[in-house]
Amino acid sequence: MFRPLPLYVGLRYTRAKRRNHFISFISLISMLGITLGIVALIVVLSVMNGFHKEIQERILGMASHATLSVPDGGIADWETLVERVEQHPEVLGAAPFVELESMLMNAGRTNAALLRGIVPDREDAVSLLRSDMVIGSVDDLTAGSFNIILGSELAAVLGVGVGDKVTVVTPQLNATPVGVMPRLKAFNVVGLFEVGMSDYDRGAGFMHMTDAALLMRLGDAAEGVRLKLAEMFDAPLVSREIAYALSTEAMPAGSTPAAYRVSDWTQVHRNFFAALRTEKRMMTIILFLIVAVAAFNIVSTLVMVVTDKRADIAVLRTLGASPGRVMAIFIVQGTAIGVVGTLLGVVGGVLLGWNVEPIVASIERAFGVHFLDPSIYYISALPSDVRLGDVVRVGGGAFLMSVLATLYPAWRAARTDPAEALRYE
Repeated sequence: MFRPLPLYVGLRYTRAKRRNHFISFISLISMLGITLGIVALIVVLSVMNGFHKEIQERILGMASHATLSVPDGGIADWETLVERVEQHPEVLGAAPFVELESMLMNAGRTNAALLRGIVPDREDAVSLLRSDMVIGSVDDLTAGSFNIILGSELAAVLGVGVGDKVTVVTPQLNATPVGVMPRLKAFNVVGLFEVGMSDYDRGAGFMHMTDAALLMRLGDAAEGVRLKLAEMFDAPLVSREIAYALSTEAMPAGSTPAAYRVSDWTQVHRNFFAALRTEKRMMTIILFLIVAVAAFNIVSTLVMVVTDKRADIAVLRTLGASPGRVMAIFIVQGTAIGVVGTLLGVVGGVLLGWNVEPIVASIERAFGVHFLDPSIYYISALPSDVRLGDVVRVGGGAFLMSVLATLYPAWRAARTDPAEALRYE
């Protein structure tokens, strides 16, 4: 039977004999080190992916994938625009909006807030506001009622609840006998929502679009249209494609095509998501050092093997084995350690990553502790999202480091002088 010499001898050296149990023990430690390093790296990356996904879903549950707006004058015929936009195959939903930066006041308490005017029946197509309601309903926002829904933290800061009134101060100015004054309007608090993100829970509110347009003096117009897309990562391309198509459509004679301003979630939350990517990248580098330490333990293992097998190497050289074949023997031995450690680590990491949430829950129940206290953290469970790309990169990187760690010991073995090695045998 055909047996390639480097492969056969290299795998043979991985099995222990009586006089080299210590070397085999070091090989086992190196293998376990690679395994544990890969498991730790895959699990940590999966948990970070889970947290990032949870945060991303919460942000985009309130924000939109993309928006089309007209800077001056608003969009009077927004119903037609929504119908045209929804015909695009990548658009799952569209809804009009009016936004205004304001100051909310109640009993001497003030807090800045970004208020958004919405049409409740259409808002479900682009956001998860209805599912985030803790008191009241989105349907309580009716045109002309001057009702408002506030974030739970914002309501606590202002000291208001459902049934109370809050004064909205807008940047629009009124000329009065005593001078120019900001516009004030009392709104009825009809509901509270909680997203789990302080930016929204403490700094956002919703009213009917008709009421918001009245405050902004837009008449019946909408400031813009918010879009929900089939693939959110295509938002920059799809939103600009839609804006270009709308701007170049055939218009009636004498009319001027609207110039739409386009923005998407990658622009609005660019710094935040860039920080998350940087955090994940740095954590990956730090945890890869664990794998690197374990992989380079292979160097010490193979150096001891080369020293222990000097006589065997000399015999192989005298029998005609080339330096390249000798080098390949020890590359095979070190690579075998790396392959087994990598495979065990990948399998263990994926299985643990898939089951980290129930495992952590079991530990919490067994010891009566909470790693993520619900009274402090909005996310009380440990989310995990195992991604194939991360697993492939971790496994491939660990295997590559294992192979690189074999080169120096294998090179030293190939340089062994047969005469010198057999002198005292």
